Amino acid sequence: HFFNSQSPGMGKPGASCCIMTITYLCEMNNETRLRKLLEDHILILDGAMGTMIQRHRLEEADYRGERFKDWHTDVKGNNDLLSLTRPDIIRDIHTQYLEAGANIVETNTFNAQRISLADYDMQSLAYELNVAAAKLAKEAIANFTSSNKLPADQYFVAGAIGPMNKTLSLSPDVNNPGYRSVTFDEVADAYYEQIRGLAEGGADILLVETIFDTLNAKAAIYAINKFFRNSSGEKLPVMISGTITDASCRTLSGQTLEAFYISVMHANPVSIGLNCALGADQMRPHVEELSEIAACYISAYPDAGLPDAMGDYDESAEHTASVSADLAKGGWLNLVGGFCVTT
Repeated sequence: HFFNSQSPGMGKPGASCCIMTITYLCEMNNETRLRKLLEDHILILDGAMGTMIQRHRLEEADYRGERFKDWHTDVKGNNDLLSLTRPDIIRDIHTQYLEAGANIVETNTFNAQRISLADYDMQSLAYELNVAAAKLAKEAIANFTSSNKLPADQYFVAGAIGPMNKTLSLSPDVNNPGYRSVTFDEVADAYYEQIRGLAEGGADILLVETIFDTLNAKAAIYAINKFFRNSSGEKLPVMISGTITDASCRTLSGQTLEAFYISVMHANPVSIGLNCALGADQMRPHVEELSEIAACYISAYPDAGLPDAMGDYDESAEHTASVSADLAKGGWLNLVGGFCVTT
C-alpha cells in the first residue's frame, strides 16, 4: 500500500527499492520503523470502535457470553469486555479498517483499566482485557497481510489508553472544589496495569488519547516510563492526542493548546495531536496551530462533525475527508483517522 502511492516531491520507487526498504524496516524496532515511515508518508489511523460495535445491536447476553452469564451486575455497554466474549466481532472490525486502508489499528481498550471497569465491578479483568485486545489486533493484521501478501511490518497496533472516567484536576462535587475522587498514585497504578497488558499482548505503540485532563495524561506517561524501566522488553513509541472541548480553545481542565503541549512534551512522543469533541472543520485551526509549535509529528482524528439537537452526527465521510486532505496538502498533518461516529 505505502510504496504504490506517490509521495509529494518523491518519485515512485521500483520493485527492488520496495524489497530493500521492507527488509530494512524488518530490522528496525517499532519506534524507528514508525518514524521511518512517517518521514515519507501520511499514515492512516482507524475510525471509531464504538460506532462499529453499535451496528451489531448487541444485547446483555451478547456482552456476557458464557463466561459471565451469571455476573452480578449489568455489563451491556462495556465494549472492552467484548474482547473476551465476542472476539470475532472485534477482530472483524479491525479487519474492516485494514481493508479500508488503515495502517494503524487501535486496541479495544479505551476504558480497560481498573478505575473505569469498577462501573461493572470488573477491576480484576483489566490486565486480561488488554492482553486479549492487543492479541486480537495483532491477529487481524497477521491475517490481513498474509491473505493479501502484504508486509506485516508496515502495519501497527496502537494500544488505546483512554482518559479514564475520573479526573485528577477537577472535583466531581461542585460544592467542594478541593475534593478529588482519586489520587495520582491510583491513576498511575491503574494505567501501569493497562500498559503492562498492552505491551505483553503485543502492542506496537502506546496511544494516550482523548486527553481532557492533562494531569491524568501525566499519570499515564509516568506509568509508561515506570513500566519500561522495570521491563526488559523494547520500549514502545508513544503517541499523544488531546481534546479541545469547545470554542474556548482549551482542554476541559483549562489548558490552552500550547500549555497542553508543553505539559506532555517530556514524554518525547512520536506524534501529538487532537481527537474527539470537534468535527474536522472545527478542529482544523487547532491542528494548524499545533503544527507550528510541536517538535514532533502531528495527528488528527476528528468526530463526524458536531451533534445536532437530537444528538445525531450527520457530517459525510466525503466532507471529513476533504478537510483532512486540505490539512495534508498544507503540510500540517502526518497521521489522520476518525473518532466518534466515523467508520
